[in-house]
Amino acid sequence: MSESMRELHVSKQDLREIRVVDRAPPPLAAGDARLRIDLFALTANNITYAAMGDSGLGYWRFFPGPEGWGRPPCWGFATVTESHAEGVAVGSRYFGFYPVGERLDVTPVKVGPRGFVDGAAHRSAKAAVYNQYVDVAADPGYDADFEAEQTLFRPLYATGWWAADDVLRGAPRAVVLSSASAKTALALAHQLRALGGPVPVALTSPRNEAYVRGTGLFERVLRYEAVEALASPGLPAPVTYVDFLGRDETNAAVHRTLGATLARSILIGATDWGDKAGGVQPPKTALPGPKPAFFFLPTYAPARLKEAPELGAAMQRDLRAFYPASRALVTARTRVGADAVLESWARLAAGDVAPDEGLVHRFAAA
Repeated sequence: MSESMRELHVSKQDLREIRVVDRAPPPLAAGDARLRIDLFALTANNITYAAMGDSGLGYWRFFPGPEGWGRPPCWGFATVTESHAEGVAVGSRYFGFYPVGERLDVTPVKVGPRGFVDGAAHRSAKAAVYNQYVDVAADPGYDADFEAEQTLFRPLYATGWWAADDVLRGAPRAVVLSSASAKTALALAHQLRALGGPVPVALTSPRNEAYVRGTGLFERVLRYEAVEALASPGLPAPVTYVDFLGRDETNAAVHRTLGATLARSILIGATDWGDKAGGVQPPKTALPGPKPAFFFLPTYAPARLKEAPELGAAMQRDLRAFYPASRALVTARTRVGADAVLESWARLAAGDVAPDEGLVHRFAAA
């Protein structure tokens, strides 16, 4: 039977228009390695990547697709099935950034005991974190008992962990999070509590309100339509607002309500991607108070590690501790096959996935 190379394609004009294409893999080029993608997660973060596909961050350009179609990226594990790359052995397994599909050909450079970097020309200008593939045999963040949780949370937890570091450097007395049921928001709230920082206030939808309350991570939980309740009682100044939603009217209401107590406004996500086809971006109109600043992990973490190198080991330690803790927040369910991938993407794009549901996939049975 010929080797399969199925992959998900998403229309760049409408993220709800999707297809799975099966093509024959080309002969493997000299110096390249071919990886079979074993396990990956689909979350709202993947929708954000697609919504920002043609933005300056260029997520469509990591894995180019045919005209008009994008190949969305995901995080997961893959095993080397064929290799013409020195130091990258068949059977070795790597965690990293992959297309939603069955296989990926890479051009390994900077090969070492902990992994390699994909040196493909079209990826050379991308942030290093997206091009690194970490060998699970030497990965301090790997735990064989929690692979599904790693695909769901590992990059999102890292974003939340470092965002908490950034938030606390501003010494806020109160923190407000929108889209509080988002996995990165949960990670941020978890880390704030772990560090003894301000217990955050959550903004969420009526549908997710009970879930957010049940996490026990938030001091108060408010629906979006009740933002004005932030003023009654008022939050102690200074306040930091972290936006994972990307909805202009909600951000405007938060800024107006908090007024002079709002010291910082940070943009991280765009779970309400339909409000902004370009994903995370500044508001269309000026907001009262501080100008929202975009938090971008691939820029923030390397700069912070130069100041405090010990934070790298601390993040890895906390990451491993979070895997079992995450099971109280999200239940991972692994599904097999192309139809399941199509269904999960459609549900995510429609906002029809419960916050306690973790969508983990593989195209073929293990």
